[in-house]
Amino acid sequence: MPFRLRLRNTQNTQIWNVPETAEEQKRAGRKKMKILSIAVPCYNSEAYMEKCIDSLLVGGEEVEILIVDDGSKDGTTEIADRYQEKYPTIVKAIHQENKGHGGAVNTGVENATGLYFKVVDSDDWVNPEAYQKILNVLAEVVRGPKTLDLLISNYVYEKEGAKRKRVMRYAKSLPEGRFFGWDEAKALGKTHYLLMHSLIYRTSLLRECGMKLPEHTFYVDNIYVYKPLPSVRTLYYMDVDFYRYFIGRDDQSVNERVMISRIDQQIRVNKIMVDAFDLWKIPNRKLRHYMFNYLEIITVISTIMLIRSGTEENLEKKRELWKYIKEKDIRLFHHLRAGILGNTMNLPGKGGRKISVAAYKLSQKVVGFN
Repeated sequence: MPFRLRLRNTQNTQIWNVPETAEEQKRAGRKKMKILSIAVPCYNSEAYMEKCIDSLLVGGEEVEILIVDDGSKDGTTEIADRYQEKYPTIVKAIHQENKGHGGAVNTGVENATGLYFKVVDSDDWVNPEAYQKILNVLAEVVRGPKTLDLLISNYVYEKEGAKRKRVMRYAKSLPEGRFFGWDEAKALGKTHYLLMHSLIYRTSLLRECGMKLPEHTFYVDNIYVYKPLPSVRTLYYMDVDFYRYFIGRDDQSVNERVMISRIDQQIRVNKIMVDAFDLWKIPNRKLRHYMFNYLEIITVISTIMLIRSGTEENLEKKRELWKYIKEKDIRLFHHLRAGILGNTMNLPGKGGRKISVAAYKLSQKVVGFN
């Protein structure tokens, strides 16, 4: 018999069945096809990875959990092996030399056997009720005649110390609970762009579109979202708060101080996204508009971090980034500069930079990001 895993939330206590031991799993019989592969990139994650993995085990035999130990120096390796030993039909521990977050995601895609693929970072977790609903929908999709390329759900900023948790939902822009194409989507606001946390891609689509992330580089989750989008034909949105995005650790990659120290990696990702497509050749107007907005947001983040650093060296990197875009695609450059965000980030002189920073601080309060 499976043991019962008790998970608490703010509303009540839920009890879910999870396979208990290797012996009991073997007695369960034939090997099931995996609907969803979940990659968990781990680097020195011993302090928090168990909370993440325990939340994913709720999926049971429908799910494959790929713990990618990216050259950790702490107890991550032992924890990953322990989970694999206890849940051999669900958990696979993969150990590799350090390749960074992108390299760990690549390894997950390469080893995935599930029909669909998701990345869950080791300091984040998922909501069990939303998880079960998503698995139910994916199971129905697999049994049905249609091919689904991308499933979208909400994510929640679990910001340390915040009194109010901001939920990033898309109900005002996307049809809910059914298949749809880009033509049926309304414009997503600039504060509601898709993150890796909200997406489940069809695994074969990721492989077919050539999605390969650069190694030893942070912020590649933006490439993970952006690169497959032109290959997506069918979408499905579920208005459930599935992914819990923890934000607030001092060493976290999205911490402003950390971002400034790694600004060269942010610029690298920004340029890769600029190079990825000629946006004017994207045939679907709504998809093209969304991808432009996404690229605009990333470019604004690069620009404001270069300004916030306050160094002449980084102000020169800011000028070089915009020059790169101009030389690569003059039309894209003018569209980026003409928008309110581009204008605000490129106001001349010290006074202009102060206005840019003030606008950035206001957006932090409104949106709730770090």
